[in-house]
Amino acid sequence: MKLFDPHGFGSSTLSYAGLLEKIEILRSTLRWAPRLERAEIEKLLNQSNALRDEVMQLSRKERFIEAAADLSDVSDAPESLDKPEALPPSAHRRREALIERSFIFEGIFGDNPKLLAALEVAEKAAPTDLPVLIDGESGTGKELMAKVIHANGARSERPYISVNCGAIPDNLLESELFGHRKGAFTGASSDRKGKFESAHTGTIFLDEIGELPLQGQVKLLRVLEAHEIQRVGSDEPIAVDTRIVAATNRNLRELAAQGQFREDLFYRLSVIHVTLPALRERRDEIPLLISWFGDEAASQLKRRPVKLTPKLRDFLLTYAWPGNIRELRNVVYRLSCLAGDTADLEHLPDDIRPVPAVAALREVDGQALGSPLSLSDAKRAASDEAERAFLERGLHETGGTVAELARRCEMNRSHLQMLLKKHGIRSKDFRHADKTDREKES
Repeated sequence: MKLFDPHGFGSSTLSYAGLLEKIEILRSTLRWAPRLERAEIEKLLNQSNALRDEVMQLSRKERFIEAAADLSDVSDAPESLDKPEALPPSAHRRREALIERSFIFEGIFGDNPKLLAALEVAEKAAPTDLPVLIDGESGTGKELMAKVIHANGARSERPYISVNCGAIPDNLLESELFGHRKGAFTGASSDRKGKFESAHTGTIFLDEIGELPLQGQVKLLRVLEAHEIQRVGSDEPIAVDTRIVAATNRNLRELAAQGQFREDLFYRLSVIHVTLPALRERRDEIPLLISWFGDEAASQLKRRPVKLTPKLRDFLLTYAWPGNIRELRNVVYRLSCLAGDTADLEHLPDDIRPVPAVAALREVDGQALGSPLSLSDAKRAASDEAERAFLERGLHETGGTVAELARRCEMNRSHLQMLLKKHGIRSKDFRHADKTDREKES
């Protein structure tokens, strides 16, 4: 393991030397002891657990230092790139302060002020039992933030249970969350614990809370107020001591105003409110993430990290990333799998691969001039235009209501929102247009 210095420079050889010495003492004790009593075994186990915690803490700090060093990659970007605005020195100090306080974060983060603000809120909220609501676009790392809150809190050694509220059928929601008694319904062949019971004394993460139906919202509100549940088919209340962290990529305040989400539940869940910025607002961290996921992919694929051509690197640094960090990770894994030693634009997915400038079609009086570079480029350009036209027509017909358009198209709402971002379409523009049309008709 590489040496690190929690202050950023210098050597910390003594830290690792001390750990190695302790490990060797443990090994010698186990090797030469003819017979160990139970008390001695428990003592050695406690010592080994303490050593493990020390090593994990040092490892996490080391990864932060490596991430900080990689931030210099942004300054090496070509002059043609839109470089991120210069970050204030205070942002760097804020990140270092988190590291110094042994803040647990499984991953990397840089000096982006918006993300640092979110992490600082999470750090202060973690030791409490207050409910936390995390919002942000799909793929921004909301579940990772929930795990950060759990790991830095007093319940870190207790269960962490994750529930995707949007993936549970309405008729099974209550049973999934609160459990059921034997014979409560067809197929209930035995008593079953729900997610809240499983998370007792720990943390429950309710992902996509905005998809929870109103009936489920009423049940959840009761848990927040009374700290108890009832299994389906039982009148017996069961006390639960569970920390609730919820996440959503929707605007719950707007949903509450529309009557689709209980206002009292919103205020109960958002005692602590954390908003994660989109990746396009954190461009200074893209080089960090590319390097991080590149190493991660190489480790899983058992190969050397793939190299990127300058053109590909330029593209990755300037692409809008509508799918945020999740999309970036998937792209890096794809590049690592499909490319040899060096990845280029041709290894990108077809739907985001840039069309060469010579393939662009120019229109004069509605007539296309010039010819595309290849048939596949022509198909892709035509497909994008058709997709954009379909989305605009659908939003016009639904008055700019994304939820209604997703229902009509039988499409996942988050995927539809990603497509809208891809084409730079704003649903509120169509709401304004629909209002104007109605006013003209009246």
